Amino acid sequence: MTTNAEFFGELLRHYREAAFLTQDALAKQIPCDRSLVARVEAGTRVPSDSFAKKSDEVLDTGGVLMRLWGRVDWYPQVEHPDWFARRVEMEAKAVALYEYQSMVVPGLLQTPDYARALVSRRGATGEVLENRVRARLSRQQRFLAEGGPTYIAVLDESCLRHAVGSPAVMREQCAHLLGVGQRPNIRIQMAPAGRFDLTRPDRPVSLITSPDGESWIYTESLSQGYFNNDPDAYAAMGRIYDVLRADTLSARESAALISDLMEGYGDDEPAAAERGDLDQEQLQRWGRRQLPRIRPRVHLSRRPRP
Repeated sequence: MTTNAEFFGELLRHYREAAFLTQDALAKQIPCDRSLVARVEAGTRVPSDSFAKKSDEVLDTGGVLMRLWGRVDWYPQVEHPDWFARRVEMEAKAVALYEYQSMVVPGLLQTPDYARALVSRRGATGEVLENRVRARLSRQQRFLAEGGPTYIAVLDESCLRHAVGSPAVMREQCAHLLGVGQRPNIRIQMAPAGRFDLTRPDRPVSLITSPDGESWIYTESLSQGYFNNDPDAYAAMGRIYDVLRADTLSARESAALISDLMEGYGDDEPAAAERGDLDQEQLQRWGRRQLPRIRPRVHLSRRPRP
């Protein structure tokens, strides 16, 4: 049976060949690496919405690929660990999700290759590995769809300093953050390592608001999730989170820091595939002025507050 990814890939190939373009020629116009086009056409890589939108523009399809992307359930019949299933169910209904993460990029923001590198660290291989990656990526589609719920993530700088996979994987992950951070329902803020004045939660935490207005705190260990809907506990954690958001870098300043960190992983043209329409050159110039890599970024703590 043809999978959704394979069907999308066949359609992409049809329009590409009708436009008399090679995979390499299409990749240069998106822009991305030719191997990404090849994997999407083969049905082994789920395309991003920005990839679908740009392909529509380049191939003059009238928006067919983007409409298909928005209607397809890319990850049917995935299984999550029993202890994590409740979190996934809450995400599927949540009207707002606020998250703080350190050391690793949260699952809702991971690229396939970053997720694959993380999962493989725990010994998973073959079909088990791919099933776990598909399950993780399946959670993202609702937040990336048009009209998705509010998602605000404050990421400690360690998330992008902690090397995962390879420099290419980290470049692509940084570029992906720059792209999704432009979506109307998503904001990504970075908490720089040199900011000693920031009050950060002592562990990764999520604040989830359900449609009925109930609010939950979620934390986890390696093999267990913890939920707490005590109003006093939520209010206390909410204050910590709100103060952190107010004191740390803005979304635009965070984009400059992410761009700066991406440069540290080397030059890589394919990483631009996920940047969308972001004025990357302008942000990088801004980042170099504000965040010189030769000196610690402690001076950021002295920026004036409103």
